[in-house]
Amino acid sequence: MPCPPSPDPLGWVTLRVLGPTDGARADGTPLALHGARHRALLGRLVAARGRALPVAELSAALWGEEAPPRAVGAIRTFVGDLRHALEPDRRPREPARVLTTVGDGYALLLPDDAVDGRRLERATDEAAGRAPREVERSLAAAIALWRGTPYPEAGDAPWAVEERARLTGLRDVAIERRATALLALGRPHEAVPTLRELVGRHPLRERASLLLARALDGSGQSAEALEVLGTARGELVVVGLDPSRELDDLQTSILRHERPREDSDAFSRATEASTRITDAHSRLRLESTVALLRTLAVSGGTGLAEARSQRSEIVDAVDRLGDPALAARIIGGFDVPSIWPRSDDEHASAAVAAAALRALDELDPDGTTARARLLAVVAVELRGSRTRTGRASADEAVRLARGLGNPELLCFALSAAVVQLCDRPGLSAERDRVATEIVDLARRHDLPTFHLHGLLVRMQSATARGDLAEAASLASAVDTLADRHERPLARVFTLWNEAARTAARHDPSAETRYRAAAETLDGAGMPGVAEGLLALALVGVRADDAPLDDLHAGAYDPWLAPLRHARAGETAAAAALLDDVPDPPPGLLVEALWSLVADAATLAAHPRAAERSCRALEPARQELAGGATGMLVLGPVADRLTSCGHAEDP
Repeated sequence: MPCPPSPDPLGWVTLRVLGPTDGARADGTPLALHGARHRALLGRLVAARGRALPVAELSAALWGEEAPPRAVGAIRTFVGDLRHALEPDRRPREPARVLTTVGDGYALLLPDDAVDGRRLERATDEAAGRAPREVERSLAAAIALWRGTPYPEAGDAPWAVEERARLTGLRDVAIERRATALLALGRPHEAVPTLRELVGRHPLRERASLLLARALDGSGQSAEALEVLGTARGELVVVGLDPSRELDDLQTSILRHERPREDSDAFSRATEASTRITDAHSRLRLESTVALLRTLAVSGGTGLAEARSQRSEIVDAVDRLGDPALAARIIGGFDVPSIWPRSDDEHASAAVAAAALRALDELDPDGTTARARLLAVVAVELRGSRTRTGRASADEAVRLARGLGNPELLCFALSAAVVQLCDRPGLSAERDRVATEIVDLARRHDLPTFHLHGLLVRMQSATARGDLAEAASLASAVDTLADRHERPLARVFTLWNEAARTAARHDPSAETRYRAAAETLDGAGMPGVAEGLLALALVGVRADDAPLDDLHAGAYDPWLAPLRHARAGETAAAAALLDDVPDPPPGLLVEALWSLVADAATLAAHPRAAERSCRALEPARQELAGGATGMLVLGPVADRLTSCGHAEDP
């Protein structure tokens, strides 16, 4: 807490502790301080921030455990000298107003403005939320107060070591916040000198390295900016820390505008260099390549497909190195969350999951961060499968991540849990609960990719429960965030959601909107999303007796075909297909596919299929069929339950 002001604040005196301890009057006349111990005593009283310190504590502060026999008398003498320096005009026997006696000790009462360290602290704290120009001006003045090591007269006294670290940390934060303001003001070159000094003192301080790289890049020194990022990555990896997503994104951004080329060219060159060399010296290059792939995977165009293809080669390369810790970083480095719980390439996903499981078997049991990351990868890659391994891996990843205090890793683990919460109907509320936590974490810790993921999942859940206004609001938030962070793939899902909301309102333009949305999936690198989606969506906008002969849903056709035959009056053929129709695979379409079966069973008078489908749909009674996708709706689930005699409990 700041010290209380003196009853009659002495604005004519200031104390300086951001360097050798001293003070001055308003006219600049130095205070009469005698010797190192006088200064150390003054410094200890300043550090107490107005709290009274007993003489015994002051003695320990000055001499440690080896205080001389006359330490108490010496302190009283020092106090008398300090009082005279601080209040030279005080009359004999007049109570001191600045350095006061409290019991058997003393307290120094000065306003915060009278101490340079407190001015630095206040300026740093008040920077949050203020305009960049004001922040830069106040922090520049505060940083200029620094003259060297605080409290040097106190040596290695524990109180001085602690205060020194606190004040140095404040200065470091002030430098970073001023640099951020300078970047916002378009003056990056002014931030470079102090950031260089800060990074030199703290090579593991990733935030400082990021700001320095931005300042250098903004000053036209992109090559040096990349060198700073490469050095930071190397320093972090050496001590077993994972570079942040922000570092990866910045490195990719600088590479792009430094050497503008098509995404596929960047992928080809980066991954060719990384996968060609698989000895120990290629480790950093492999990690850098994965960072590039991860960023380009959300960049639109052919980026996602290229990233998926090149990732398989990288996983093969790291697998041959036989280093489980490296495997955890490389395999777990591609932590791009999936919005669709069906793999675009099941063979490649299975290979990545297998590599992750092998690394888990060989990993040091104490490698909790690496283990959590690998388990999340397994869960993501096994999405849409019928095995229990994916769900168990997601649950364990979340459990481990919660204990690590790493918000980005927890977001990844939670996103893995989301895609595993699709094995049966009626789980939209549970997915929404997890996504709400992702959004909260991502917003607080500036993780835009996970923020978008959480918003999209929440948009899906709102659509499932028929809250179209909330879905529209979430879609708008997605578009705003995606534009700000250049995530064009998100727009694919919001366009489909707009079409789905139109269909839910029975707007005749829904089919046109669906077809326009389908065009956005061409070349988006998401075949697992695109396959059969338009055909299923169009079922929901056609009349109940309209033919479906032109609609074929690819991998989902076993669930559409019975309804297609039933609509055509071919009830025997529909019934034969319903006899053998399998349970739908896990995924966001599970309610939609069971609803198609229920509709076909009603038309074909197939009671066993009707009962089977409605029993599966019961947990989703309050939802719109297909709404969990956020991309299509097939009407209320409750209508199917009524048709097959599943009345709602009163």
